[in-house]
Amino acid sequence: MSLNIFIRIFLIIATIFLILPNPAGAYPASADSSISSWQIKWETKADRLAVPDQALKADGWQDIQASEPAVSKPEHAVSAWIRIKLPEFGKNQGVFFHSIYAQNITVFLGGEEVFHSERKHWFDLNRVLIPLENYNTGQELVMHLESQTDRLGLGRGINISDYQDLMRLYAKFDLLDIILGSAFVFIAFVMLVCSVFLDRNLLKIWLALCFIILPIGGLLIGYSPFLYTFYGEYGFIYQGMFDLSLYLFLPSLMIFFELLFGSGYRGIVKHFRRLQIAYSSFGIIALTVNWASVYAFQHFYFFVSVTFIGMIMLAQFILIIIILVRQLWNRNIDSIILSIGLAIFASVSVAELLKFYASSKTYDLSWWKWGLVAFVLSLIVLLGRRISYQHKLIITYSRDLENYNSELQRSEKMEIISQLAASVAHEVRNPLQVTRGMLQILEKRHVIAPNTENFYKLAIDELDRASTIITDFLTFAKPQMEQVHELDLADEFKHVEGIIVPLANLQGGRLEMSVPRSLRIIGNSSKLKQALINIIKNSIEALEGSGVVKIWAYEEREQVVIHIADSGAGMDERILERLGEPYFTNKTKGTGLGLMVTFRIIEVMQGTIKFKSQKGVGTEAMIRFPAARYIETNAKVSI
Repeated sequence: MSLNIFIRIFLIIATIFLILPNPAGAYPASADSSISSWQIKWETKADRLAVPDQALKADGWQDIQASEPAVSKPEHAVSAWIRIKLPEFGKNQGVFFHSIYAQNITVFLGGEEVFHSERKHWFDLNRVLIPLENYNTGQELVMHLESQTDRLGLGRGINISDYQDLMRLYAKFDLLDIILGSAFVFIAFVMLVCSVFLDRNLLKIWLALCFIILPIGGLLIGYSPFLYTFYGEYGFIYQGMFDLSLYLFLPSLMIFFELLFGSGYRGIVKHFRRLQIAYSSFGIIALTVNWASVYAFQHFYFFVSVTFIGMIMLAQFILIIIILVRQLWNRNIDSIILSIGLAIFASVSVAELLKFYASSKTYDLSWWKWGLVAFVLSLIVLLGRRISYQHKLIITYSRDLENYNSELQRSEKMEIISQLAASVAHEVRNPLQVTRGMLQILEKRHVIAPNTENFYKLAIDELDRASTIITDFLTFAKPQMEQVHELDLADEFKHVEGIIVPLANLQGGRLEMSVPRSLRIIGNSSKLKQALINIIKNSIEALEGSGVVKIWAYEEREQVVIHIADSGAGMDERILERLGEPYFTNKTKGTGLGLMVTFRIIEVMQGTIKFKSQKGVGTEAMIRFPAARYIETNAKVSI
């Protein structure tokens, strides 16, 4: 079962990844063929050129292929010139640059400035769209790029196509990140509002999950080039949002992980969580100081927020993957679901971080957001299962509590009746016997005329019936089990059959019995017969004419199981629940003590009895006793 669910979840997540848009291939691949190469000239502070004409006439230009773009700055380089030979194109065309790495960009076409952008923050990924005119065919497009970051240059992805088509692509290129991020922020807000209704036991894990989802939204929004492209003047706010979200997300993830799986071997998860909290606090302080000083410590802060925290993230995700591999051996479905989501997220994050550092920090992180989506999906599935499980648990607890209260009330009633029965048995039986004796003497002294009613005999019979009721009370109060033996069920049922068959024949029914001789229990023979006769007698009376009472027995799981089923009128749930209660009976004549005594006898013999019935179909009683061969020879039945 666990393996099937594991496979289903894996296939669902794999299908989602197949239908997700490929960030690296969101633009037409055929458009790159129109510009296959360009040239770049690096500048230092000492040899910077002011205008493109001077740059075009200078030496030091390097050829760059579109398949292998160079965006890592040489040592001491602070800016660069790039020139691109435009191919022939038709009317209403434009050129779309997917990845330009720089803080300040100026684009010249035909010697005139056609685009200019300056950024004071350190987000250096730009997307630029330039309209083209017919007379620009064959001209050189010149760019001047400046940056204090480690990246500077032109990346992959240059489209020359219809300007209107490119405008639509330009407008929605990174819009999905904003939609996803806003959705996660909204979900976290709703969770925060709902947290006021939770008790303390669920509040910790709920808030930890909330503070995972909230920064995920901040990460998606803060890292998306969409806002930097269209609202670049607020870039420092977006970058601060990304950093703060990262500082909140990493320790929250470890807290949530620790709440689910524990502290790990020698408390390694707990120690790493403390390290994350300490470093995140230090990072927030460094961010505040860098902002207050107008980016005076930007190089140091870049090391804090990118280089070193990336190493901590690698260690964190590797630790998570190792622990999750161990958790997958656990057959618990919740652990498997969460392990899949965390494993996908951690694996994608580790792969992208490794690729980022292997490419000298020129690789654009893109797949991590889909790893986060897979992680959140697993959390949603897990939360749904937990809510469903809690709902079932509440129903089970309510049912158990109701049964417990019913059993408690029944026990209290039984205790009262036991005390009353003992009192009646001792205080009433003797006067009844004296009265019976006196009536017998009076009967002998008086001659009863023929064809007249014998009132003495009627009175004596009623006294005998009262004595029988008192005996039932006494049996219920304290069933006598002085003589306890190993009983062969086949022999016991043979004796019961001899007693009960005449009654069945009289009622127009019949008995079908199948009891093997190998079944043995520990108990008192006379009391067992009394209990069985009571149940079978009730089944025969329920036939209301023709019908059959089937009796069969077998051994199951160290217990002897006896079934007594009839094809009578059956009972509804209301009557079925009240069976065994004192004075309850559905017969026109009866005290309700027979089944009460039967329940008591079976209980004292360490057995259980259950009834199931359907109106118009019949009733079946199932009795279970411990098998004799699994009871120690010196064991005694408790009274």
